[in-house]
Amino acid sequence: MFDVLIIGGGASGLSCALVLGSAKDKAFAAGKQIGIITHQKTSHLQNALFNNVLGLTPGTTGSSILTNGTEQLTLLYPHVQQIVHEKASEIIENGSGFIVKTNKAEYVSKMVVVAVGYTNLMNIKGLDKYIEPHPRTKPEKNRIWLKNKDHKIIDGLYVAGTLAGWRSQFAIACGSGAQVATDILTFWNDGEHTKIHDKI
Repeated sequence: MFDVLIIGGGASGLSCALVLGSAKDKAFAAGKQIGIITHQKTSHLQNALFNNVLGLTPGTTGSSILTNGTEQLTLLYPHVQQIVHEKASEIIENGSGFIVKTNKAEYVSKMVVVAVGYTNLMNIKGLDKYIEPHPRTKPEKNRIWLKNKDHKIIDGLYVAGTLAGWRSQFAIACGSGAQVATDILTFWNDGEHTKIHDKI
């Protein structure tokens, strides 16, 4: 049983996992089971090149971020379980949370964060009723979003990144994932607004 399971190992999914993982020493996050399905073969980061992102060395590639991001998560927050070589195929509401089915297994989680790409090829069953045309792309691109309010689709089910209705910009996707993470941390902290910072 996960407390939160993130689907997608791109910019928004990894950002969400890193922020959640960084709260490990907080009493309200103690013992929380966090997982991320890091399937990334269709991530737009695979062929991205970054010259205009604050903090990244110009010339940084998206593929290197995908690799380095999972390594960073493993190194700093090994308690976040990374589920590799699996792709989510269905999300089922079960009253107390959600069942997430993949091509290889089945997981139960109290909360789920959907952080996959916004193409109309997204085919996770159970999300169909939330799909609408993307509000911030050209109509001819046929992009989609999962209708939400402040990243929340329904109680316990969140969406991050481009699929949440944001533009396809790396910094925006990262911020979206971090926002979802702080919303979840705030929920765990009995509604007290929460953010996690490291300091020198």
